[in-house]
Amino acid sequence: MAPAVRNVLVVGGGAAGMAAAILLAEGGVAVDLVDIKPEASTRGSGITLQGNALRVLRTLGVWDRVREDGYAFDSLGLRAPDPAGTLLAELPDLRTGGPDLPATLGMHRPRLARILLDRAAEVGVKIRFGATYTTLGQDETGVVVTFTDGSTGRYDLLIGADGIRSSTRRTLGMNLQTQRMGMGIWRAFTRRPASVTRTDLYYGGPSYIAGYCPTGEDSLYAYVVEDAQDRSALSPEEALAVMRERTAAYHGPWDEIRESLTDPSSVNHTSFETHMLDAPWHRGRVVLIGDAAHACPPTIAQGAAQALEDAAVLAELLLAAEHLGAGVWDVFYARRFERARAVVDASVQLCRWLLDRERGDVPGLMGRISHLLAEPA
Repeated sequence: MAPAVRNVLVVGGGAAGMAAAILLAEGGVAVDLVDIKPEASTRGSGITLQGNALRVLRTLGVWDRVREDGYAFDSLGLRAPDPAGTLLAELPDLRTGGPDLPATLGMHRPRLARILLDRAAEVGVKIRFGATYTTLGQDETGVVVTFTDGSTGRYDLLIGADGIRSSTRRTLGMNLQTQRMGMGIWRAFTRRPASVTRTDLYYGGPSYIAGYCPTGEDSLYAYVVEDAQDRSALSPEEALAVMRERTAAYHGPWDEIRESLTDPSSVNHTSFETHMLDAPWHRGRVVLIGDAAHACPPTIAQGAAQALEDAAVLAELLLAAEHLGAGVWDVFYARRFERARAVVDASVQLCRWLLDRERGDVPGLMGRISHLLAEPA
């Protein structure tokens, strides 16, 4: 039985796009992938991947490489913003990917991007960086695009995995308001003190959250969440000074981490943003996945996981169906829409509790989401 699509264009080389491309190519589909960026992502600090993300990475055939390059752990620490950085609790994390995968794994974000890129090339995805499409037209049986170099292509399906500011979403005329949450996050990639063997979160003090996640034997990424403000005019050296100042009230392992923050190029700042596109996420033979359809602030570390789940479910359905019709889309939204919305809503709820200085039931909320995610997408 031939799959519902024989050739596909994927727009965007992040987690969602690479995962969809890999799975479809493995299933015998001819896949072209274009990304407007000039090269594979080399920016970014670290990424926290929970078990449900690791489950998809195993399906992609990259779990062994990810495990080797990352740092796995099974609990979460809560520390006080006091002079000792007192450990208040160590909470076991649910293994949402199943008992044979760790609960959580931290890794260097550019390294994950490289692993996915290498795997896509291995399975025959044709990848072009510094390229995208300039025009898009479609009929009952396919999509025709003109690329930035003037060439054209016809595809059975176009997958728009082009991120929170998706140009594909705009091309389709889907109006979606991306909301700023009123928070910004400083992140830095640096050395891992021997005492850091899991994520610890410090709630309160002068910032909303200060935390860190080990990403390898000798590395971690550290972060601090503040009120949103325009930090774009700061030089790298000024940004580094601000991050050191913002974390001065946090102690315990933070004291050693802060001392290691000496490289201005390791620090970056972004704002928390969110949106949730109502279903359907497709128009004809063009579909949006990942941040293009649903984006959440990183408060429960599920952005990449939800993007990977979108890709895995979509590829599974496309490879199993003989025709690309309502049946495929109905099952796709039945499996993805409410799940993604629950994650977005929970991430936003955590932000609102912090902004309002409200003591919400954080463990209860996290527990409900973990139990939801432990069921495969």
